Amino acid sequence: MDVEKIFHMKGGIGNESYAKNSSLQKRALDMVKTIRINTIIDLYVTLTPQSFSIADLGCSSGPNTLSVIQEIVQVIDEASNFYKGLVNINGKQGRKRSGPSVFIAGVPGTFYGRLFPANSLHFIHSSNSLHWLSKVPPAIYGDRNRSINKGNIYVCESSPAIVSKAYLSQFQDDFSVFLQSRSDELVVGGRMVLILLGRKESDHCNERGNAFLWALFAKAMTLLVSQGEVTEEKLDSYEVHFYAPSKDEIEDEVNKQGSFEIDQLEMFETERPGSGGMKDGEVLSYGTMVSMAARAIQESMLQYHFGEGLNIDHLFDVYAKLLDEEIVKEDIRPLSFILVLRKLFT
Repeated sequence: MDVEKIFHMKGGIGNESYAKNSSLQKRALDMVKTIRINTIIDLYVTLTPQSFSIADLGCSSGPNTLSVIQEIVQVIDEASNFYKGLVNINGKQGRKRSGPSVFIAGVPGTFYGRLFPANSLHFIHSSNSLHWLSKVPPAIYGDRNRSINKGNIYVCESSPAIVSKAYLSQFQDDFSVFLQSRSDELVVGGRMVLILLGRKESDHCNERGNAFLWALFAKAMTLLVSQGEVTEEKLDSYEVHFYAPSKDEIEDEVNKQGSFEIDQLEMFETERPGSGGMKDGEVLSYGTMVSMAARAIQESMLQYHFGEGLNIDHLFDVYAKLLDEEIVKEDIRPLSFILVLRKLFT
């Protein structure tokens, strides 16, 4: 499966679109806004470039697409205006500075590789993207393209030990390529602010977080198998190209690559709304909200793998029900990291 060609958010502005189902991602962006703004201000004060080049990687579609860029432009504009209005202690006008020109462009391609000229960027941002791998780890497939992770679609309690190792290895390969590519593209002193899903424990299954969400999704798929809507063979050959790293795993890759300093690495939990908003005049449950968000992200992959025989509506209705049942028992707490990196040298 060619992930780069197949995987995409659901477009448009319909009820199942990513544009209408990305409020959880927006909450994560808002929670770390202060860190992002402070990084931009410090970068601008330090470098004061004549032009300021920004890349927002994996920005997808919908209202979140340009929100960070708009925020950055505003911060830079305010910072440049501040410099223009500086007055020294003798009452004389400070050194005039022209506010930097901000260039915005859309660039196709995967961020697991080079996208921009060398030393051309000052700031790189990426949110809710780097937990998506470039491909499903090949090591988890055995004979006849069947996954050794039978009955699961991600790392789970019943997964063989090699599954977790294969996912970690793929994350290491991808993240190291990402870091090296961005190191080539950033100027010395440039910054990156990266937000990605992760985990607290070394064991994926010791917390009710991101791995637990995938385990519930696999359970929903298994229920469809029991009802004859999906074949067991199809389910056993489906795995997600996702990895939620730990803090140590992130730090290890940054240190191995060697050209960045970690200014900040913090874990946070996205605040859970009391309800998931409205649909057709009805208040959505949290389970429905998460299920619809998952559908907007995963539908392209599911349709490609399972074909037209898969009842997408039924699958995500079942998933929403399972989520709501689990929320009543105990909260589900998916975690994220914000990572701020500073380029030290070429």
